[in-house]
Amino acid sequence: MENEQPGASRPRRARTVRRALLASLMGSAVLGGVLVLLPAGEEEAVPAPGAVARARAAVSAGVPAALPDLAAFVADRETYLRNRPGDARAWALLGAAYVERGARTADAGNYPRAERALRTSLKVRGRRNEEALAGLAAPANARRDYRAAKQWGEAAVGAAPKMWTAYPSLIEAYAGLGDYKAQRRTLDRLLALRHGPAATAVAARVYWGQGRHEDATASLTDAVARAGGRAERAAYWVRCGELEWERGEPAEALRYFEAAVRTDSGAHAALAGRGRAPAALGRTSQALEAYRAAFAKQPDPRYPLELGELYASLGDEEAAKEQYDLVRERVRKDEAGGVDDALVLGLLEADHGDPHKAVRRLRKEWKRQPGIPVADALGWALYRAGEGEQALVFATRATDRERGGGVQSALYTYHRAEIELDLKRTGPARRHFVQALRINPHFSPLLAPAAEAALGEAGEPPQETVPTRER
Repeated sequence: MENEQPGASRPRRARTVRRALLASLMGSAVLGGVLVLLPAGEEEAVPAPGAVARARAAVSAGVPAALPDLAAFVADRETYLRNRPGDARAWALLGAAYVERGARTADAGNYPRAERALRTSLKVRGRRNEEALAGLAAPANARRDYRAAKQWGEAAVGAAPKMWTAYPSLIEAYAGLGDYKAQRRTLDRLLALRHGPAATAVAARVYWGQGRHEDATASLTDAVARAGGRAERAAYWVRCGELEWERGEPAEALRYFEAAVRTDSGAHAALAGRGRAPAALGRTSQALEAYRAAFAKQPDPRYPLELGELYASLGDEEAAKEQYDLVRERVRKDEAGGVDDALVLGLLEADHGDPHKAVRRLRKEWKRQPGIPVADALGWALYRAGEGEQALVFATRATDRERGGGVQSALYTYHRAEIELDLKRTGPARRHFVQALRINPHFSPLLAPAAEAALGEAGEPPQETVPTRER
């Protein structure tokens, strides 16, 4: 590993100290609450509990389990339940394990299995089965059916208000529905019950969405330091990398993604980050290889969309089209498992297909779950379909802190700037182009250069609007 600490060039002391701590934790593992330092890249040599026991502990706590452990646990519970079908808790844990496996592998077929297992748990024990109620919110979130997730989450919290594991899924559901006040209230309740790493990692995601970047970084630092296993720690490294990417620091982001893969080879989400960041750093061959590896391990439709746009930025339209076709193919497979991919398909159609089709799809999505990502995507699709005035309404909502749009996304800000420029609102457009490139000058291999070109088109501010200082 490099000796340079992430963030060393940043002037703010608090940020530098926190990143130094994160850097010092790379190459570490937490076993039984004891921090054990490991040489970078070496495997854990300390004896550990069996795979089934490790996965059971992780699933019960709502944190990631290593994929081999998860496979062993699923097989163990399936065998057990064939002989003991009346064990409601075993059904609930099996359902939670299916959800985790589906999320880690992007195999949507796990979600119907999860729902069947959790509903069987409720059938076996209909009363005082809060674990199954909370569990049913998870596959609903994974399918992006946030209304169902809210119903199950609220039922679980109402039945067991002190069961902290019911709260993270409910927080995610409120975000998907655009109910950010309820999200904040629910986070407060979670943190009043629990201050472990899983809870602080949830808090970090909420803080980032609110534009509270320092609080998000501090919460993740805490989560990494107290993670209870390699898979859990790797998941937090991935989120650290995502935050660094979103703030325009690809080199630091790459270090975190590398740490995640080194800590847990099953941290497949880090592989896409290992494509995104090198692309921004000019390492094109490395980026292409990493994206292909990411999709092979975790076939998320977002990855071929990103890879297609990277090919397009290189002038290889044929390769780009192959990736866009792969997005559509993967979306069809996801839909068979009940997964709602309207957002990624809407963005694909808006930029590389039929914008009018994107508008129709995203209007339906907005009625179902009016969160900030849908507001941005719908606004962009409307703009691409030639409906600029309506587009600006949604683009403004996606970037309006008062309405929940405090995430400070370079992509959302760029979308708003292009819409404003199209409507001849040159001053706001110029301001938002500058803001987008300041947030993350590498946010897209296609759109970041477009933002720079559009900023040139918008021109310099009129001389009279620039105040002069008295001498």
